[in-house]
Amino acid sequence: WYHDNLTRHAAEALLLSNGQEGSYLLRKSNEREDLYSLSVRGKDSVKHFHVEQEGTSFKFGFNEFSSLKELVMHFANQPLIGSETGTLIVLKHPYPRQVEEPSIYESVRVHTAMQTGRTESDLVPNAPSLGTKEGYLIKQGKIVKNWKTRWFTLHRNELKYFKDQTATEPIRALDLTECSAVQFDYSQERVNCFCLVFPLRTYYLCAKTGIEADEWIKILRWKLSQIRKQLEERNATVSS
Repeated sequence: WYHDNLTRHAAEALLLSNGQEGSYLLRKSNEREDLYSLSVRGKDSVKHFHVEQEGTSFKFGFNEFSSLKELVMHFANQPLIGSETGTLIVLKHPYPRQVEEPSIYESVRVHTAMQTGRTESDLVPNAPSLGTKEGYLIKQGKIVKNWKTRWFTLHRNELKYFKDQTATEPIRALDLTECSAVQFDYSQERVNCFCLVFPLRTYYLCAKTGIEADEWIKILRWKLSQIRKQLEERNATVSS
């Protein structure tokens, strides 16, 4: 959970893109040498709280701790922090530093994640992938070539799409191990389109913005590269 010289912007980017409500990390503050910042994700924003170092102790509000680890352990058991809006923010999920990350903001790449837990001992290497994404995309129909808005979720090696965000059953689940390519598509009249190439069908999707399309393409390509990497490792093991 300690990220040293991570900037405020990068902390927000990581927690918003890969974290969840209650995800947190601690970093050196950009303001003063004796300050640290505790960055915590609320429902859809990130709050930053000052931790001040005085000699060998660390002050957070009215509390004083002998180490940063003691501070984090304390808030694992006393997890409520009030923001200036009066909203209570709960420290639930330490955001691990030693991970690989498919980041759309910087060069770190992540494929491991954290299990729901309250201390760094809860971080496990076989936890679910942080490389998840969800959002609305416009999809072209298979037979009638009309366009419909669908809710998409990406988890592990599966891309599902639903009628809308409230639907519980997906219309279809696409197995990315069968996908051969993800690329921008300029053949459509619409903008911000990309396609996923499968053996029996190519899926054409459009995002609201170019940035959003780029985010989907980057994370999907990262997934495909991980799938290929795992396949190569498996084949190498079998042949040896």
